[in-house]
Amino acid sequence: MESIHKTVLLNETIEGLGFSRSKAFENPQSLASEKIVLDATFGGGGHSKAILEKYPNVKIVALDQDKSAWEKAKSKFKGLEKRIFFIDANFRDLDKISHKPGLWPEDEKFDEIIFDLGLSSDQLENSGRGFSFMKDEPLLMTMKENPSPEDLTAEDIVNTWSEKSLADIIYGYGEEKFSRKIAKGIVEARQNAKIKTTTDLVKVIERSVPSSYRRGRLHFATKTFQALRIAVNDELGALQMGLEKGFKILKSNGGRMAVISFHSLEDRIVKRFFSAKGGSASGGKEDRVANIITKKPIIATEEEIKNNNRSRSAKLRILEKIK
Repeated sequence: MESIHKTVLLNETIEGLGFSRSKAFENPQSLASEKIVLDATFGGGGHSKAILEKYPNVKIVALDQDKSAWEKAKSKFKGLEKRIFFIDANFRDLDKISHKPGLWPEDEKFDEIIFDLGLSSDQLENSGRGFSFMKDEPLLMTMKENPSPEDLTAEDIVNTWSEKSLADIIYGYGEEKFSRKIAKGIVEARQNAKIKTTTDLVKVIERSVPSSYRRGRLHFATKTFQALRIAVNDELGALQMGLEKGFKILKSNGGRMAVISFHSLEDRIVKRFFSAKGGSASGGKEDRVANIITKKPIIATEEEIKNNNRSRSAKLRILEKIK
């Protein structure tokens, strides 16, 4: 099945990485004849495709822990296959893939790194793994295409974790104000029958929250599903590790990292990481190893939000490594 994912903040990301001569994003490496770009969250391949089409001397190393991502997107890359190398891996393991034999020189570092966080439209609509509360699917929520029996799933969490642990992750990762009521409802429901599908879980959440909340603008299951997905995939822990490891394999004197986040928990981690590298969190200019290119995050235009509702919560931050 072909990818249906719409890339968010596409032009802003490419320009911000320094491929253009825009004064707002002037980059000393922008005129380099060859670049090696790491697309750490390949997804539907939107960023990679646009870069390869516009810049014929660029090579891209693309990562995604979902093996099906490349299969769904590869038809877009006809004629470009020799300049993109897909690796099935999570960006938390960047230190293990940074010197892949035969793909790029052993001691070469990346000129640019892209992190486009969150859930792709392909995973939401076509994965069959329970990411969407609008479909009746097995309650997995893992980013892996073929999870092993040892891999944690949302079904494991809702059927075995304590009420307190459930409440903690639903509040902490979903910022859900009715987390305690929902956790209590889950524990009570599973005593009668195992919660196996997304529909099972939605029904439990619906019974657990006030009627006024069920009629709200945001679907009443949104935050709980987000929390479970983050917990299953350890998304926040992976992001912290990915940023640190990505910075280490980024070139000094102009290498740039662009990060697109979709909720406050992700953006908070990115902001703190950038601040620490920029010196403001660690004491002063003498500790600065990077320049923060985006003093405020870049957000989608009204036109983009109209064409792609998912972009409404996106925030783009860009960092430039100086040493």
